[in-house]
Amino acid sequence: MKGFFTTKRLCRAGIIAALYAVLTYVFGALSSQGVLQIRPAEALCVLPLFYAEAVPALFVGCVVANILSVYGIYDVLFGSLATLVGAILTYFVGKLFRHIALKIAVGGIFPVLVNTFVVPLIIVFFSPDYDATSTTYWLYALSIFLSETVWVYALGTPLALFVRKMQQKGVSAFANGTKNCNT
Repeated sequence: MKGFFTTKRLCRAGIIAALYAVLTYVFGALSSQGVLQIRPAEALCVLPLFYAEAVPALFVGCVVANILSVYGIYDVLFGSLATLVGAILTYFVGKLFRHIALKIAVGGIFPVLVNTFVVPLIIVFFSPDYDATSTTYWLYALSIFLSETVWVYALGTPLALFVRKMQQKGVSAFANGTKNCNT
């Protein structure tokens, strides 16, 4: 039996973590402007539906991306933990459901909801620029909910379908150790 930490899985995890961090940095200035935030890295949150190694990869990518956050250690700690919790829950959905549409629909809920409730806490309570009020929290929660939903589903769905197609074709980089992966 092969071990969990194969070269392919470690490389895939590194690529996912790097993509998350780079996409977050590249769109950093736009990621917190306005009601609908530009956060394409969130599309990667569907990858735990297919790969267990995507769970720690998203966490590490988020830690790296949040190092330069204006919210400092709070974003590194709580923002990254939110990503980790969402990724773990998404992973279990991937194990639970077989049908790809159900996987995406249900699996995408978790990164959306976890970030909807955690990220506004970081913004409202750990930023010197905002009043720690209930109204401010709920406005940010609505903004994060809309943004996460757009990026996880609008960009994450085509990504998930692409991964599934590559697995079905038996493309080695996307397969999980079998020639034809039908997950």
